[in-house]
Amino acid sequence: MSTAPDPAPPEASPTAPPRPHRARRRSRVPTAALLVAPSVVFLAALFLWPIVIGVGQAVTGTDGPTLAHLRRMVDDPYFWTAARNTALLIVVLIPLQFAFALTMALLLRERPRLSSFYFYVWCVPLAISDLAAGLVWLSIFADRGYLNSLLAHLGLGDGHAWLAYDNEVGMFVAVLLAELWRATSLVLVIVVAGLQNIPRDYDEAAAVFGATYWQRLRHVILPQLRPSLQVALILRTILGLQTFAVAQALTGRSFPLLVGETYHWYVTLQNERVSAAIALVILLMSLGTALVYLRVLRDPAAVGGRR
Repeated sequence: MSTAPDPAPPEASPTAPPRPHRARRRSRVPTAALLVAPSVVFLAALFLWPIVIGVGQAVTGTDGPTLAHLRRMVDDPYFWTAARNTALLIVVLIPLQFAFALTMALLLRERPRLSSFYFYVWCVPLAISDLAAGLVWLSIFADRGYLNSLLAHLGLGDGHAWLAYDNEVGMFVAVLLAELWRATSLVLVIVVAGLQNIPRDYDEAAAVFGATYWQRLRHVILPQLRPSLQVALILRTILGLQTFAVAQALTGRSFPLLVGETYHWYVTLQNERVSAAIALVILLMSLGTALVYLRVLRDPAAVGGRR
């Protein structure tokens, strides 16, 4: 006697609820989010939270929101002098730094003898702190410093008060030269790294077709170096707005800068809210210049591709 085959199991209904283990699998946090989460928390604690606290101190008082601290900042005559000096320093310093760094990087690209030695020598200021650099240049520009001693030895004068409180040009030149010596090496490192990523084939092909060196520099090298120049420009402008220790060592408050004014209000005058207001101005200036650089130096080909 033959037995009847077992009936086939009923097909699953298309509206049947998903299995529990599949639901749990879909609700799991992505691995990428877990890997990025510590960095996000760290950056928020290190940058975002202090910015929120600083902005709050600048625009709030004991009775709630107020603009009194901003008005007090604006009424301080040192604030406008510091803003002028900071802007003037950025306008003069940044082009000079990029001109020197780009020239040195192009010289190193030709691989002269002892090129590695030259690179390390030019990068020595990176290992020197801001305050130490200011003290080095103070020994040069002081009344009995090396510069006046050299001029006296050459018979060019008994001494000049380069850092006198009423010699604004002398103080500006001293701070400018100290910052130029100290921070140009940072731009040099970024530009050298960018040049190493540019294939020499394009440059050699342009030379074969008769392009001069300046034509190759303008139409071949600089366009491919744009991302590195953009990063260096944003970084150096932000750091230039934060110039403090060099000017403090050389001139004190005789040549005020914005960061120096935040220090003066916070430490000397014990007013952290006005100090936070000046820091807010520096933050807005940094963001504004960064956005301008991103807008001006963006790649036209990438913009056209997005359109």
